[in-house]
Amino acid sequence: MDISFLVLELTATQVVGRGDSNDNRPKFIAVTTLEDVQAVRCAEFHPQGNIYAVGSNSKTLRICAYPKLSDLREDHSTYQPTVLFKRTRHHKGSIYCMAWTPVGDLMATGSNDKTVKLMRFNPETSNLEGQEIELTMHDGTVRDVCFIEDTSNKSSLLISGGAGDCKIYVTDCATGQAYQALSGHSGHVLSLYNWGGAMFVSGSQDRTVRFWDLRTRGCVNVVTPITSPGTRSGSVVAAICVDPSGRLLVSGHEDSACVLFDIRGSRSLQAFRPHSADVRSIRFSPSAYYLLTAGYDNNLVLTDLQGDN
Repeated sequence: MDISFLVLELTATQVVGRGDSNDNRPKFIAVTTLEDVQAVRCAEFHPQGNIYAVGSNSKTLRICAYPKLSDLREDHSTYQPTVLFKRTRHHKGSIYCMAWTPVGDLMATGSNDKTVKLMRFNPETSNLEGQEIELTMHDGTVRDVCFIEDTSNKSSLLISGGAGDCKIYVTDCATGQAYQALSGHSGHVLSLYNWGGAMFVSGSQDRTVRFWDLRTRGCVNVVTPITSPGTRSGSVVAAICVDPSGRLLVSGHEDSACVLFDIRGSRSLQAFRPHSADVRSIRFSPSAYYLLTAGYDNNLVLTDLQGDN
C-alpha cells in the first residue's frame, strides 16, 4: 500500500521578500522534505538552531540537521534531510508534542499512551544519552509540554497538560517527580507556552486561556478570546504564543480565527482569519513583526503585524 506522505517543509527565511517586480510579498520555498508512514504531529527546533526534532503517529522520533541555505534559489528542488538520530517505538502511542529546555540539554515528548518521556540530550553528538525518565501522572493524551527554568534552584521544570483530568502538571527535572497539579480548565489542555520567567499560559478545549505564575502556585488570569467581533462568541483554543516582550498574546482557534490580546492592558486587540479551517500552530517572529500560522486548510500563512492583516 501507499504509505508515503509529505509531512514537513522547512522554510528559508533568507528568501522572504525576494519577490519579482510585480510581487514583493514574502514567499516560502520548500527546502527539505521528511516523509513518514503516518502523519507528523510535532516538530521543534533546538535552541541553537542547527538541528530539529520530529515526532509522528508512527511513534518514531527523529533528530535532523538544519539544511544549508547559502546557495538557495527559487527553483530549488527539495531533498531528504540528514537524520542524525532515529528511534522507532519511542512511545507506545503517537508522539503528540515535544520541547527542549532553553539551553537544549533536556528534551521531553508526550504521547497518547498517557506518558511523558524526559531525556538528556548531548548537542555535540546530537544523541539522547543516559536513562530516560518516564512520567505516568497523566490519565489521558498528553497534548503539550514546555520547560521553565527555576533560577532560584538552578534547575529545569517541565510543564505538561492534556486530556483526562485536564490538570497541568509541574515536574522537577532533577528528581523526575511531579510535585504540583494545577486545576482550573474544564476541557482538555491543548497548548502550553512559556516565554521566560515563572509564568506560562495554557489554551484549552473549554475556550479559555489561563495565565499561571509558579511563584503564586496558581492561575492569575483567565481570558476567553472573542473570535467573532461584536459577539461574546469564543472557540476552542488550539494554539497559543506570547511575544518575547511578554506584552502580546496570540491564540489560534478551531473556528479558524486568530486573536491578538494585550496582556498588560487585559484586552483583545483584534480577531482575524488567516485560514479557512482550524488553526493548529502559531508563533511570533523574534521581533514580533510577523506571525506564522499553520492550519488544517494545509496552508502556512505569514502575517505582517505592522501592516494590514
